[in-house]
Amino acid sequence: MGTTARHKPIIKIMLSQLKIRNFALIDTLDISFGEGLNILTGETGAGKSIIVGAIGLLLGDRASTEDIRSGTEAAEVEALFELDKGDIVQDKLAQAGLDCAEELVIRRVISRSGKNRVYINGNLATLNLLAKVSESLMNICGQREHSILLDADRHLDMLDSFGRLDSLRSEYSGMFSAWQDLQLKFAELAETKKRRSEQEELARFQLSEIRSAKITLQEDDLLEARRGILLSVQKLMDAAGLAHELLYDREESVLASLKNVISCVREIRKIDKSLNLSESELEAHYYPLEEAAFTLRDYARHLAPDPERLIEIEDRLEVLKRLKKKYGGTLEGVLKKKEKLEKALTDLSCLEEDLERTKSTVRDAELQMEDIARKLSSARRQTATRLEQAIEEELRSLRMEEAVFKVIFINEIENRDLFFNSRGIDRVEFYLSANAGEEPKPLNRIASGGELSRIVLVMKKVLAEVGDVGIIIFDEVDSGIGGETADRVGNKLRDVARHSQVLCITHLPQIACYGDRHYQVVKTADNFRTTTRIQPLSEEDRPREIARMLGGREQTEITKRHAREMLERAAGR
Repeated sequence: MGTTARHKPIIKIMLSQLKIRNFALIDTLDISFGEGLNILTGETGAGKSIIVGAIGLLLGDRASTEDIRSGTEAAEVEALFELDKGDIVQDKLAQAGLDCAEELVIRRVISRSGKNRVYINGNLATLNLLAKVSESLMNICGQREHSILLDADRHLDMLDSFGRLDSLRSEYSGMFSAWQDLQLKFAELAETKKRRSEQEELARFQLSEIRSAKITLQEDDLLEARRGILLSVQKLMDAAGLAHELLYDREESVLASLKNVISCVREIRKIDKSLNLSESELEAHYYPLEEAAFTLRDYARHLAPDPERLIEIEDRLEVLKRLKKKYGGTLEGVLKKKEKLEKALTDLSCLEEDLERTKSTVRDAELQMEDIARKLSSARRQTATRLEQAIEEELRSLRMEEAVFKVIFINEIENRDLFFNSRGIDRVEFYLSANAGEEPKPLNRIASGGELSRIVLVMKKVLAEVGDVGIIIFDEVDSGIGGETADRVGNKLRDVARHSQVLCITHLPQIACYGDRHYQVVKTADNFRTTTRIQPLSEEDRPREIARMLGGREQTEITKRHAREMLERAAGR
């Protein structure tokens, strides 16, 4: 079974081999897939969804020990992917420090002991890394995908993907991040200024109080000494006066007596030169004593009680005492406090300047960001028109001829002011009118499962032509459709498979006949044990499976002929 030449796929990423061990009803499964549209069919309950669940583990889905096959201790899912050189997956692996050529092997092991493991090219990896890598590998489109499509928050990403606006959006995103950082800095500076401003008045008062005191170092020690003198002035006068009197001012003063001593020595020396004492030696003591007497006299003359000066000194000492108690214990501490207050007020002035500069920078960044945001918004509106046309065209090919698809810019409806977020200034939502005369409504208000299935398929086809997702898995995309619509869905799936490898689980023969490869999922019971297995169908086997899907277990020549005709018609389209 080879890929038909009529639609040679342009595939960047492909799941080439899948191995499953001891997972749910699967004992051992080893299957190879190819390019294009790979169809999986089988009776209800055969285990098709089990295979999808196993593949989901490779996308980082949550594992459960209940998925481990009874009687075994661990389940294992392993897949081999083929990649193009320079693929985004290789870039992600390189960023994680993992080498990857053009083959990628992912293995997930679930153990009953709870020791689950992830391996990427043989290297132990985290579940987060697996999810990050696999989001560019595969996408499972089932009921979960319906939920994603109904999530209006995802619509903007889909629009940007279709418009190839990644570069412009990345440029905006970088600006937005920088703008947020600047806003945070501004907020922090403003908060700091607020806190400091609340303390500024106190700081200015304290600085004014210290400055007005005009303190000098050791001033308190000098004042204490002067205060001690003023408190003892009379005692000092009396002592100085008495000392002067004893030295000089009495008839029998020290200096008068010393003069007499000098005269006596002179007389002795006239008679007896052997006296080892000269007049000059005694006179050498006389004059210093005389000078001391004059100093004591002058000292006493300058002493006088000064109660006013004493009051001034005591008042000043009280001021210094209060300042020392408030600002550091010593005059040196008070002066250090003065320097600290001066610096704080200088810093506050600088902070205000920094705050103004940051405010200006925030505004400049906002203007630049707004410019890019408006360019992005304009590009989105142009893209929205093209997306609407592309979706409506595809819907018409699926027998929704009157369908109207709209990309609604919610911010315009709300007429709100400009609001920046990480994705720009736009908020969009997809609207659909499936029938003529009906107003378009949000997708989450569409009741028909068949309409939703077709919308999902159409979105996948349109986005697959511009996106990077390598493998798309459609899990029962045929929900709610049948007949000619199913035939058109099958044809559309084949179109999607031109750009991405597609695995499709279906119950409808109209879809199955479009497969480039066809696999049958079978559930068997041997030795009281149920097992799910998968087998590729040859060109000879396919008509029997299509006939089974058409008429059940009892196949007639009519159903077999119909099956062959369906396959031939699909091959010729």
